[in-house]
Amino acid sequence: MSQVIRDEPGGEEAAWESAPSPCIDVCKYKRQGRCIACSMTKLEKQAFPHSGGAAQKRAFINALIGRLEETGRNPAFWAYTYRHKCEREGVPCPIEIEEG
Repeated sequence: MSQVIRDEPGGEEAAWESAPSPCIDVCKYKRQGRCIACSMTKLEKQAFPHSGGAAQKRAFINALIGRLEETGRNPAFWAYTYRHKCEREGVPCPIEIEEG
């Protein structure tokens, strides 16, 4: 099973600073108003670009990963798609996926 590594060794502040929204373009809001893919609400999706610097983005994305885990979903599925999004946008991805 794959798992998401929440924080890379060394902090990689630049990767967190430039991190794009965790939205992976599925946008189907069902579970208590949360997207079935990224677990964000519409309000959270709108607020993310303005959520501050690296520390705030790290906290936000880590909270989303925790939410996915709490609902029994494997966050690695979201993380794979998010990593591809970062690649398409030409920015470093702040999260890692460990095969296990």
